[in-house]
Amino acid sequence: MTGPDAEIDGDVYVFPRYLAGSTYTGDPALEPLMALGWELTHDDLANAYLTAPDRKVRLGFLPEGDDDGLWRINAYEDRFGPPAWGVSFNDTCPTEFVTAFTTTLAQAYQDGPEHYLAQPDPADPELDAFNAVVPLINRGWKIQHPRWGVLELQTPDGMAGLEYTQGRLDPGKELTTLQARWYMWGGPKSGYARWHATASTNTPIPLVKAITESVSDPAPLPRWKDQIMRGLREHSQLVPVTPPPPPVPTPLDVRRTAPRRAPGLTTRSVPRWSTTTTPSATLPARRSGPRR
Repeated sequence: MTGPDAEIDGDVYVFPRYLAGSTYTGDPALEPLMALGWELTHDDLANAYLTAPDRKVRLGFLPEGDDDGLWRINAYEDRFGPPAWGVSFNDTCPTEFVTAFTTTLAQAYQDGPEHYLAQPDPADPELDAFNAVVPLINRGWKIQHPRWGVLELQTPDGMAGLEYTQGRLDPGKELTTLQARWYMWGGPKSGYARWHATASTNTPIPLVKAITESVSDPAPLPRWKDQIMRGLREHSQLVPVTPPPPPVPTPLDVRRTAPRRAPGLTTRSVPRWSTTTTPSATLPARRSGPRR
């Protein structure tokens, strides 16, 4: 549920969002595909697997996997052949980035194989790939010093980046290592707080763009403060979800803001003493004339 009445899952907002860390739950990222009727299975280790009805797209949520690749998504032109493309997210990646990807994948799957298996333009794959980089440039990410065969961008604070590698790559390594066509990362260099995501050659550009759009979105992400890794808290800005109550007013504040009461009596309402007599309203007036 979204909107002003939606329950916010967290007690702080994290700026920038690429320093928010994981939510440690996979349900939001699984829901877009499960809504299409993808088959959900589990193994004895509690790893979850989603398979498309045509068996040509598979997702693994692997908390008990062999490495830190928590999310692995592969697509196949031939269900018995090697993957046509593969995308992965590690276990510290903000779940919202995965959800942005699976939401776009769900729509692409509904649109058909020409969308979820669409390859970059063979005539100029670099120009086609640039469409996924545009959101980063538009939101202030800077192109770094040229590296042979690598286009690299980073945020102004140096806490997130993207690398796009040109030339021919080993298909096997793209699916099992960080040596992929697309490599995205965020967080401090040292420690376990850094997240990364990869996308192999032939990953449809709209799917990659869904990730770059989400990563560079200026909107903060809600988190529970105690669950945020220390390495991320030290570099991010945290704002309470519920604004703190106003400070308790001091006695002086109360005196300044309290309305002034009008006095019960004023000098105009009290008769003044006078030597002039006035006719009494209760006694008859004396007759004028000589006294006996």
